[in-house]
Amino acid sequence: MDMATGDFSPREGTSAPMAIEAHNLIKRFDGTTAVDGVDLAIPTGAIYGILGPNGAGKTTTLRMLLGIIDPDEGERIVLGASNPQDVARYIGYLPEERGLYPAMKAYEAIAFMGALRGLPLQQGREKARELLENHGLGHAVDRQIRQLSKGMAQTVQLLGTLVHEPKLVVLDEPFSGLDAINQGKLEVLIRGLADKGTTVIFSTHVISHAERLCEGIAIIAGGKVPFAGRVDEARDRIPAQVRLETRRREGGWLSALPQDARRVGDFWTFALPETGVEPLLKALIEGEAGILSFSIERAGLHDAFVAIAGEVAAKDMVAGEPGDEA
Repeated sequence: MDMATGDFSPREGTSAPMAIEAHNLIKRFDGTTAVDGVDLAIPTGAIYGILGPNGAGKTTTLRMLLGIIDPDEGERIVLGASNPQDVARYIGYLPEERGLYPAMKAYEAIAFMGALRGLPLQQGREKARELLENHGLGHAVDRQIRQLSKGMAQTVQLLGTLVHEPKLVVLDEPFSGLDAINQGKLEVLIRGLADKGTTVIFSTHVISHAERLCEGIAIIAGGKVPFAGRVDEARDRIPAQVRLETRRREGGWLSALPQDARRVGDFWTFALPETGVEPLLKALIEGEAGILSFSIERAGLHDAFVAIAGEVAAKDMVAGEPGDEA
């Protein structure tokens, strides 16, 4: 990493570096272990989700990665630095607990947040006005935070997180409290950051956001990480399911169905055979079963989360949008 320029690009011929590496992070509070042996490896330029129910240890993990608190055991390397505070000016952080000075004007709040990360105040003011215009809040540039709606204030704080053009953006439950329109805008913004090479990490207990956005995820449950890797690898923990409908209900072709096949209404369902579907299709055709429909359905991330973390951890997770929460 070039500390003078903030360039974290890999040298030609080398693989992309890790934006974050964490090994055996442990954190205890008053004798209670909140995070118990977390390992993470997050590539530069990735969109990465920290997935888990409330109280699982997500926020504590993020705060250790950012150097806000230190682990009791373990080590972390953030943007090439063993002390995250050494690279703080290259990081943007949106905490779960939102907080802006109510009397500040929107553009001043953004500039102030940039100044905390080393951005000159006047430059921050100019960029703040530009950001507000570009994100549909040009009319609110000179409004005080107390005069903004909750969603507008959250957008202002998010823009303050980004005004200094960080290389790493960490968002703690960023979709909380946003309506569907602003959720969509935030997803577009996150994708845009990744397209520019920015690493984006966000924690969430809403699985649909992680499924749509993330290349990789870490599942945290009870302070532990039972899975960290690519989203498709998590989904592959559950075999794909075959859904079959035939015109005939009887015949010698039935013996070709796997042992786990069960009839649900007019359909047969079973796990995709390890040998593939070709032998089965051949038996169905030769046995004149009369195939009406045949589909292979891959498990969703919610089902994978249940399989990996268990029903207890999954009960506080939301499969769909936050608007679906009770």
